[in-house]
Amino acid sequence: MKEALLAQFQRLYGAAPEFVARAPGRIEFIGNHTDYNGGTVLGAAIDRGVWVGLRRRDDREWRFASGDSGRVVTVAAGAFARLAGAASWVNYPLGVLAALREFSLSVPGGFDYLAMSDLPAGAGLSSSAAIELSSALAYLAATGQAAARETVVRIGRHAENHFVGVPCGILDQGVSGFGRRGHLVFIDCRGPSFATVPVPAAAVFWVFNTHTKHALVEGLYAARHRECMEAARELGVPALAEVSPAAVAAAAGRMSATSHRRARHVVDEIARVEAVRAALAHGDLRAVGAALTASHRSSQHLFENSTPELDFLVDRLAGHPRAFGARLTGGGFGGAVLAMTESAFAEADARDVAAAYAERFGAAPAVLRLTTADGASLA
Repeated sequence: MKEALLAQFQRLYGAAPEFVARAPGRIEFIGNHTDYNGGTVLGAAIDRGVWVGLRRRDDREWRFASGDSGRVVTVAAGAFARLAGAASWVNYPLGVLAALREFSLSVPGGFDYLAMSDLPAGAGLSSSAAIELSSALAYLAATGQAAARETVVRIGRHAENHFVGVPCGILDQGVSGFGRRGHLVFIDCRGPSFATVPVPAAAVFWVFNTHTKHALVEGLYAARHRECMEAARELGVPALAEVSPAAVAAAAGRMSATSHRRARHVVDEIARVEAVRAALAHGDLRAVGAALTASHRSSQHLFENSTPELDFLVDRLAGHPRAFGARLTGGGFGGAVLAMTESAFAEADARDVAAAYAERFGAAPAVLRLTTADGASLA
């Protein structure tokens, strides 16, 4: 991917980039919608992501391009108006520039910018966080500034929350920033604090991308966020992570039905994160897999962010003799399913699952076998 970036940068701008940064996509292993509720989550940085090249200019123009399109979007340096239409992707790197000021960091002057990705679109692997972190590292390098890894992660989240307008938690940026090959990233979102957890070599990760996405996915994500905030208000706590599953069960009679379902999912999911950490420490992949599938059932019935396509894949994978478990990964409402399998689960097994899906829904999902990777860095 780096070679492709360098060649395209040369074609577009007539010179090589001065700075190149990369940031991985991520899989949400377990901890669905727990991050913005102050809970815990486990994720993994993956061996696909976003690369950014940047070269400084002498004028006051920010020139942005992505992929192989050859289309350059020019913005006056210091202009932080959100863009719409085909140029709306620029809001991610532009939002990072705006966020730098909020962290008392300098914004670069004019530059040429190119982003390229090998993350599949719509798979819930968080290309947004990857472009935010790779952009932040390139900007910092261009201005000769250093920032702690946690600060870079927080800059990315600030850009997505306050400029792009998605009320995400710290999961995506945290995993992309703190990823480590052969490990999951554990995040306690109340700090936030970050740690890594070894993954047993016997575990293999697959992603089945349905290429389906609810037309109102951003609005649905925001709606779930509002519902969780309302559930916390009804329970009298600042965040759902502050209550136990038993306390939520006892409050059923004084909460709305929707609030109670959302709260049950979140607090039970936080408990599942802790159960998975314990099972990983003992190498008990069967227990880990059972928790993954239980997580999906909770998303399906309590948080209601699954779809028939995702449910079908989970049913097929969770019942497979060489799979440990499966669940939706990411925000939901379409997207992809993560499966954790034995190494004996082969491409032929994945093709069988994809064929059954195609027979039911008319088109096969894209199948990716993924490995864990290190977090964002200059390249």
